[in-house]
Amino acid sequence: MNERIVKVGLVGFGTIGSGVAKLILEDGDSIAKRIGVRLELACVVDIDTTTPRPVKLPDGILTNNLDRLLNDDSIEIGIELIGGTTIAKEVLIKMLQAGKDVVSANKALLAEHGNELYSIARQNNKCIAFEASCAGGIPLISTIRGGLTANNITAMYGIVNGTCNYILSNMTACDEDFSVALEQAQKKGYAELDPTLDINGSDSAHKLAILASIAFGCEINLEDVYCEGIEQISRDDIRNGNEMGYCLKLLAIAQKDKQNNVTLRVHPSFISKENHLSRVGGPFNAISIFGSAVGQILLYGRGAGMMPTASAVVADIIDVALGNSKTTFQNLSIRSKSEAGISIETIDNQICRFYIRIMCQDKPGVFAQLSKVLAEHNISISGLLQHEGIGPDNTVPVVIVTHQTLQKNITAALEDMEKLEGIGGKPACIRIVDIPEDKD
Repeated sequence: MNERIVKVGLVGFGTIGSGVAKLILEDGDSIAKRIGVRLELACVVDIDTTTPRPVKLPDGILTNNLDRLLNDDSIEIGIELIGGTTIAKEVLIKMLQAGKDVVSANKALLAEHGNELYSIARQNNKCIAFEASCAGGIPLISTIRGGLTANNITAMYGIVNGTCNYILSNMTACDEDFSVALEQAQKKGYAELDPTLDINGSDSAHKLAILASIAFGCEINLEDVYCEGIEQISRDDIRNGNEMGYCLKLLAIAQKDKQNNVTLRVHPSFISKENHLSRVGGPFNAISIFGSAVGQILLYGRGAGMMPTASAVVADIIDVALGNSKTTFQNLSIRSKSEAGISIETIDNQICRFYIRIMCQDKPGVFAQLSKVLAEHNISISGLLQHEGIGPDNTVPVVIVTHQTLQKNITAALEDMEKLEGIGGKPACIRIVDIPEDKD
């Protein structure tokens, strides 16, 4: 059988771009045997054409001239791996207008400008494939819009940032402070020198916005996602949670109820040690999805890194080359919220259980004051933990676990607690997320 040759042009020759080039150049023969199409890397565009990379390109492939890709009509697919939301957006639009189908791993770009870019792609009768934008090598997007198409997806609970998961795993296993665990993550290459977008939850929020828009079939804006990071997490709270049977994870959560009210949030969460997600350690990712027909499924794997992410990018290139992505993209129905009948719930209206740690002076009447504040805000106590020993300013930690209550009730109660005499500093508060289990 004669192989069809599909030429591709790559923009961005960093870590992921190097992995993509490596797969196309070194595994081209085996890919061609499996799919009957040979991918040919026609050009690689990057402003840096001198720094050594972990893959050797054929002579004449690397260039700093984007027009080389745009003006070559034989290049069918453009791959955007620049990162960011400014130059990357301009490049992606130019590739679409030049008649190229596009593959991108840029979650920030798609979360913030996806609806606009999808519209431009359709205007030019082209497609955008973006499997690698969420959870690296895990085939998450294709599962949601392919294998789970027959389902009404009602909830997703995901660990979708390997940096945060590595930090929290180390804080738990090694009893490390946040700063120490972050430094270890940076040394191992799991965290950037500037880890802000990871540790403040933004990276997870970008991914959740993309996933929720596909799962619920409506336009999700980044502003729809409540976001809270792990910067303020104390190993004392991890220890206390562990004693009570909980494991701390940064979760990306999407839920839809029967009235089409949608909850979208990213925040540190205590989950039961018995839950599957509690056993996801180090830089790995996992997401638990609940569908109306299939029940619960769990996807697990490496959510970042050169080769896992490159694997997803090349899978998208292959899907585009075979014509599958164009069909999927043309039939990707993402409506406005009003058309879909979707409303976004604010964080204030979320119902949850809460872990609260208060540093109290060790004297009579303080706990009575705390109980009074909670009762005034309609909050019921489920559990209590207090150890002997004096902390800073003659205080002792008191841990309270609540029954389910509204976020706005907890927020108001915490504000009132801070004003109490005998309370040292701002109380720590972490949500307890009860992930359902699909059991017979």
